[in-house]
Amino acid sequence: MASVRSVLKFSFQPTVSKLRISVVQYLNTAPIVRGFTHGALQNKYDLSFTVPSQCAEALRTGAADVAIIPAIEYPRIVSQSVPLTILPGLAIASKERVRSLLLLSKLPIRQVRRIALDRSSRSTQALVKILAAQRWQISPEFVEADPDPAAMLANADAALVIGDVALRIAIAAETHVTRGPDVEWLTSGATIGIPAVPQIHIYDVVKEWWHLTEKPAVLAIWAVRNDSFPDNLVPAGLVADFLASRDFGLTQIAQIAAEAAREMRLPEKELRLYLEKNIDYTLDQENFQGLQRFWHLSSALGLTGPLQSVAIAAGPLVARKRA
Repeated sequence: MASVRSVLKFSFQPTVSKLRISVVQYLNTAPIVRGFTHGALQNKYDLSFTVPSQCAEALRTGAADVAIIPAIEYPRIVSQSVPLTILPGLAIASKERVRSLLLLSKLPIRQVRRIALDRSSRSTQALVKILAAQRWQISPEFVEADPDPAAMLANADAALVIGDVALRIAIAAETHVTRGPDVEWLTSGATIGIPAVPQIHIYDVVKEWWHLTEKPAVLAIWAVRNDSFPDNLVPAGLVADFLASRDFGLTQIAQIAAEAAREMRLPEKELRLYLEKNIDYTLDQENFQGLQRFWHLSSALGLTGPLQSVAIAAGPLVARKRA
């Protein structure tokens, strides 16, 4: 197992105010950056919004100083001699069921031979490959595709969809489902906007991960390029700002859900439930154990190289949650 070390610099450098932060533009990241977009930390940092894979690329190339990256990308980036430090207590995680990471299948999953993967995903692609090998015991062909569920299923037996597209499908399906043979959901394609497919099997990727490991899934973490700071050490003030942004966001869930409901034209109640119950914004002990298990299985499957050590900035191991 990789060793863990904590690093922190206590003098807060003036240049930190100009740090470039790359953020995933999905609903589930809104609470964690709320302090930067709507709170007391507005305009302190240079924020840019994109998809998960591009956040990782920005951090890897130095186009960003801090990014919320897919969990799979930490060992990949550090293996390229780019030292990174994880910000403590913070994550996009899910304890048991997430609703925004779905595998849609025309067949029972154990009969699938070709899976289309949303190309904007990194961690969820790895999760599906681990599940295929260890839970479903299949060896399908994997192909990357743009996040269009109907087009993906026209060219494959199953399709991985993530983010707001997947959440929209989950909300549409939930009142029109029965249980399938592998505890998946069964619904008609018409219910989720894919009328060309008579029946769809829907697998929640985090739920499937829980069946395999009995651990939470950590989907994304905040990571910092060490060379963005003097002496390659993360300032204490930066850690404090990111924790404060998240803590402010957790007091704003109702407002975030209301804003998203108007924009996405989805029920506000369902979006609030998603943010409050399906997503966990901490890197507590349980989540960190799930993250380590994910890294171990990814390495065993050849999706990453071995991870020798993990650098985490000093701070709370169990972050404060909203009451």
